[in-house]
This record gives sequence, C-alpha cells and structure tokens, in this order.
Amino acid sequence: MKPLTLGFSPCPNDTFIFHALVHGIVGVPDLAFEPTLADVETLNLAAAAAELDVAKVSYGALPFLLDRYRLLRSGGALGRGCGPLLVALRPTRSDAIGELSIAIPGRLTTANLLLRLFEPRVAETVTMEYDRIMPAVAAGEVDAGLIIHESRFTYPQHGLVKIVDLGQWWEEATGSPIPLGAIVARRSLGERTSDVEGAIRASVERALADPSASAGYVRRHAQEMSDEVTRQHIDLYVNEFSIDVGDAGERSVKELLSRASAAGLVPAASGDPFQFDGST
Repeated sequence: MKPLTLGFSPCPNDTFIFHALVHGIVGVPDLAFEPTLADVETLNLAAAAAELDVAKVSYGALPFLLDRYRLLRSGGALGRGCGPLLVALRPTRSDAIGELSIAIPGRLTTANLLLRLFEPRVAETVTMEYDRIMPAVAAGEVDAGLIIHESRFTYPQHGLVKIVDLGQWWEEATGSPIPLGAIVARRSLGERTSDVEGAIRASVERALADPSASAGYVRRHAQEMSDEVTRQHIDLYVNEFSIDVGDAGERSVKELLSRASAAGLVPAASGDPFQFDGST
C-alpha cells in the first residue's frame, strides 16, 4: 500500500504527537505516512478538497467533511483553558464586538465558529494566517484579532489586551472541555481506518512516555517560539483527550455541532460522527 498522506500543523502539539508515527517509531505493518505540514486553515481547505488521506482539521470544518471523512478518537485537540482569545489594542466592551473589524485565522476554524456563536452580529472579518493576526492588530490594520495556538501566551508582548476568552465562555456555558482540532481519515480507507487510529494513538502515548525523543523535531518546526512557550504549548494542548476523546469529549463535540447547526452556521450532522462500523 502506498504511503497515506497525513496533514498536520507545524505547531508544537502536533509535531510532538506525530513525531513517532512519521519517523516509523510506532506504526502498523504495511502502513506508512507521508507528512504534509501546513497552517490549520490550509489543512481545512485541503481536506474539503479531499486532497489528504488523514488530516488534523478544525472542528469548525468537520460538518463540511463528514461525507468523505470519518472522525477519529485519537490525536486531536480538546481541553480546558485552551480556547481562542479575542484581543485588541485597548479594552473593549463585549457587547461592542459586533461593530469591530476582526482578523480571523480562517473561515472554517473552530475559533471563527465560536466567535459566531458568541456574537452572531459580527459583520466584518479579515482572514489571515494565525501568526499575522497579532502584528495586524498592533499596527491598527484591524480593530481586533482572534488568536489561537501559542498566541495566547505571547499577546501581551504585542501590547494587546484580552477582550474575551471564547474557551472560558464555552466552558461556562456548557460545562464541557473546548473541542478545537479533530483528526479525520478518508472514508475510502475502510477497515484500514482502525489501523490508522491505533497508530495515531500509539504515537500520542509514545510522545507522552518519552517527551525528549521528539524535542529536535518539535524545535525545527517551532519557528521563533521560545523553549518556554513551546513547553507551555505542549502541556496545554496535549492531554488525556489527545489519547482518546472520551465521553466528555464526545459530548462536547456533539454539543458544538448541535449549537452550530441550530444557528445555521454549519450543516446538520447525520448520525453519530464518532461511529465507525468499518464500512466505506
């Protein structure tokens, strides 16, 4: 079988999780992976075009992908205290958010979906890669920015202040962890999907058992991130939900999809997105 194309981001949590898999330290016989590292919205769009066999995507993109992809239980990003933040140069009332021009990290991102659920009146958004958002806000190109990943640790360095923590809002509104990133596999893989899922789970478990093994790989892709921020990033985004979403994770994902479809933001999911019966 030819290698499966595997898309994930260069962020520390993803390179940490997938290091053992892409380097053949763990895996399944006759199952190899060809990695593609890209920004989260690039991965969302690649999956929407069915260009990847396996991909890390936003839960905000998931409803648009379920006709071609299955949702896996391992390797994703869910948690508490890790949601997207809306930041600006100066304090702003939350009831004025709808009047702002806001930079977002992608139309299909979970961050954008949460923003729309929090404030349906948002009218003006500008899409840009996540690492350009804080400089754009600091330069006055937009009124506010929706930040993700390690930006939650570094936004004060850009002279920015937090307007709202959308993860905190979600947790208070639902009592559930915040679902951020999902792992999906092409439906045409059929019964091999369980092999893929098992290999990803093994890679997560290996990463957590021996964190130092992936340090060089993580550092090569961490761009300008300091070692401290890299460590904080991994500690926050890689957790028990990365091994398996569990019951709490399932409930949270279903709640997000239900609220989003009720608001008319995404298509309604048909059936249980976590159900896998081995069929194509």
